[in-house]
Amino acid sequence: MAKRITPAIEKIEKKKARQKKERLTSTPFKEALRRFARNKLAIAGCVVFALLILIAILAPVLAPEGYDHQNYSEMNQLPSLRHLCGTDQYGRDILARIIWGTRVSLPIGLICCVTGLIGGGFFGAIAAFFGGKVDMVIMRIMDVFSAVPSTLMAIAIAASLGTGMFNLILAMTISRIPIMARTVRAAVFTVRGNDYVESAVAMGASTFRQIMTHMLPNAMGPIIVQATFSVASSILAVASLSYIGLGISAPTPEWGSMLASGREVFRQYPHIILFPGIAIIITVLSLNLLGDGLRDALDPRLK
Repeated sequence: MAKRITPAIEKIEKKKARQKKERLTSTPFKEALRRFARNKLAIAGCVVFALLILIAILAPVLAPEGYDHQNYSEMNQLPSLRHLCGTDQYGRDILARIIWGTRVSLPIGLICCVTGLIGGGFFGAIAAFFGGKVDMVIMRIMDVFSAVPSTLMAIAIAASLGTGMFNLILAMTISRIPIMARTVRAAVFTVRGNDYVESAVAMGASTFRQIMTHMLPNAMGPIIVQATFSVASSILAVASLSYIGLGISAPTPEWGSMLASGREVFRQYPHIILFPGIAIIITVLSLNLLGDGLRDALDPRLK
């Protein structure tokens, strides 16, 4: 009996010793990484998004014929071994256009997120740092913009400026600024009164140094999570704008414009819009899973 109990006790003691060692040598980054690694859905989302980035990089290798190679003798073909996703009404390979579309949809989503974060982060950090009347004025302006749904605002801006990639990015950036401003403001508020910020003030650190060196780096958790969700929502909004004719115009293989080009023949050839729709769903779902995993990993209440 003792021989059976001893190995079990030793196993428990080794586990406790290993956990104690991990606690002594762990850092907040290691703890967050460990929590993220335990989330299988978040890992799956990260892997899928990494594959999408790899596909965008290797698009000339995976689809060497390009995205606008037309062959009218192969129009509206159903999926086959030659064309895995079929062809559209111009005889273009749909899979090749989806592959090349990752070079359009992903960069636009990332650019809109970064520019929106820069603009919104600036106003949010200033509002949280100074507070008082400055905070009230900035946030009331953000409230005016927030009164209009972000997608509707992007539609209005894109309709007034016209189609084109630059106008689309500008419209999406302006619509993302209020969301990012509120996120950064809330994150900076949580660290503004900490001891290390007061120590920096006592040492005579400038306002810029206090915000950029001591506040924003320690408030990056919720900002990163919101940025991840913002990329997904930007890709979805860009596809929506392109679908109604206010985004990327043909023949550029943006996924939303591919949906728009196939809506007239949807009943006869549903595969023309089915596969671009699946590409949008997979991309947005992977980013949402990744964002959920980052939110759980960076939440200090889960320590």
